[in-house]
Amino acid sequence: MQPVRIYTDPVCREHSAGVGHPERPERMDSVSTVLADLVGEPGITILSGRDASDEQILRVHTAGHLDAVRASAGREVTVFDADTAANRHSFAAALRAAGSACAAVDAVCAGDARRAFVATRPPGHHAERDRTMGFCFFNNVAVAAEHARHAHGLERVAIVDWDVHHGNGTMHHFAADPGVLFVSLHQYPLFPGTGRLEETGSDAGVGFSLNLPLSAGRTDNDYLYLFDSVIVPLLDRFAPQLVLVSAGYDAHERDPLGSMLLTSGAFAAMTERLVSVAERSAEGRLVAVLEGGYSLAGLESGLRETIAAMVVPEPGFPEAGAAAPAARPAPAGHGAPAGRLVDSVVEELAEQAAIQLEPVWGSLRA
Repeated sequence: MQPVRIYTDPVCREHSAGVGHPERPERMDSVSTVLADLVGEPGITILSGRDASDEQILRVHTAGHLDAVRASAGREVTVFDADTAANRHSFAAALRAAGSACAAVDAVCAGDARRAFVATRPPGHHAERDRTMGFCFFNNVAVAAEHARHAHGLERVAIVDWDVHHGNGTMHHFAADPGVLFVSLHQYPLFPGTGRLEETGSDAGVGFSLNLPLSAGRTDNDYLYLFDSVIVPLLDRFAPQLVLVSAGYDAHERDPLGSMLLTSGAFAAMTERLVSVAERSAEGRLVAVLEGGYSLAGLESGLRETIAAMVVPEPGFPEAGAAAPAARPAPAGHGAPAGRLVDSVVEELAEQAAIQLEPVWGSLRA
């Protein structure tokens, strides 16, 4: 069994954006429930995280932004934007979330763990270079990717974002960078309004952003079809030395902020595929970082499935291009017409995505 590290910290529960806010402290209670069941399990180590350094944050954010978030420490309330507010503990929680992502990268790059999950809050993938956005203060996964490159000399890092909301901050930071492949499946239209298929990167980074905008009501089978037909072939072509996952659970069928129909098993199936990619090209190195997920039950079950897939991967990792495990039939009423496993709209999206990427990557279709 390959070793897995899980990073979490009590300070992450202390951050609050106000009564009634969906990104609430109780999310960490769901995390704690899952982790309590994992204590003593073979192959799992649960650790406290660490704070990010100014140097790590400033690789992604401006000094002015860092100073603005730091200034919220000790204040009862600081409102940054319509969706993002802080209390006296928010800066500490945000610093710990970003730093824990870096600690996880250190662990997998040093060989102390094969994979890691960063179970912290606040989330990060909406945070832009110079401002907060969408509940996010620092872009944790972007900070982790830059840390992997600067501290460990990695040249190719892949980021897969399955949160129901598009990771605008992550995409924008790496848009012109061919050293980072950004892949996102997200509901569209939905906040933040970015992530069109045509957004494939800029300058030297054209072809290194893959956005898969999905209408509401997509199922496990729809998501896994996109993984098997486009995402995994692209990742194998890129051959990442590290796979990072923006692991949001708001595409779960019970989530109040999304309108997708994923069961908890979808998160296990997506994780299995990414673990296989990491085994083929990255010596197994995979780090997942918690993003959204606002149904406490959906968050708990999705997190549990993800970690289980990291700890007990499918035996005998397939070679690049080999068929992935078959998708399970969608439950009745879960989006695909009767008799179909995958919606034709999703099949068309996969085809268009492959065509869009072909000038850079060649044919991704079998």
